[in-house]
Amino acid sequence: MPIETIPIIMAAGALAGGFGALLGLGGGVFLIPLLNLGLGIDLSVASGISLMGVMATSSSVATGSANRDVINLRLGILLQIPAIAGGLIGAETLELLSPRTRSTIFASVTGVIAMIMITRLDRRNVILDATIQPGALGGTYYEEESGQHVVYRLRRLPAALGISFSGGVLSGLLGIGGGVLQVPALNACCGIPMRVAAATTAAMIGITALGSAPIYYSRGRIVAPLAAAAVIGVLLGSRVGIWMSPRARARWLKLLMAAVLVTLSITYFYKAFTL
Repeated sequence: MPIETIPIIMAAGALAGGFGALLGLGGGVFLIPLLNLGLGIDLSVASGISLMGVMATSSSVATGSANRDVINLRLGILLQIPAIAGGLIGAETLELLSPRTRSTIFASVTGVIAMIMITRLDRRNVILDATIQPGALGGTYYEEESGQHVVYRLRRLPAALGISFSGGVLSGLLGIGGGVLQVPALNACCGIPMRVAAATTAAMIGITALGSAPIYYSRGRIVAPLAAAAVIGVLLGSRVGIWMSPRARARWLKLLMAAVLVTLSITYFYKAFTL
């Protein structure tokens, strides 16, 4: 690609990194459409570049201080095991699917998750009584909206493990990091508050992406100069997203996520049926 596209890719990475860190999605769900639809980069190559961006976003979130009190490391480490397994399966399956099939999967997943988010806008999943025990995989944190420390508990551990595995498959298959499924599903099905689900997922999806990245690289799906430009942009943008995350209301985060996902779903359904 011409060298003039490098600043554009950096800008796309910054935008994706900002939203990815804010919503816990890793940025891939934003970066892939910008590269694929905006710049005409092949979907599988865009997915490979996106995996590099996901790792960059995750590293920023994991090492930053703004979300440190809401990241549930114990839960994240447990969920990482099925996520890595799913990522390897997804990456190995990539070559078996046509671009139309991958676009249809992308559109279907984003559409379903958007509907789930819209139906649960006011569900916060927090317990205002700080004396309640959170359990082995729950936690407590200071919530700006209520102005106090709140407690949450993990529900349906088998469902959480299945969600993490499915998110890993999506990460390996589409290069989106898996957060697009894990964040809203953990919030809707497993009792994890939106802010905790976003921060914990953002911190763990880099490891999931790392498991898939060598497979993409060995098949020539990661173009180093383009990936480097995207990563630089992601690192810059993710700092803004991390700064904004504690200041954003959970309801607005859900609305923003749903709006983005609906737009992407419509776009990729259109793309699938015009290929």
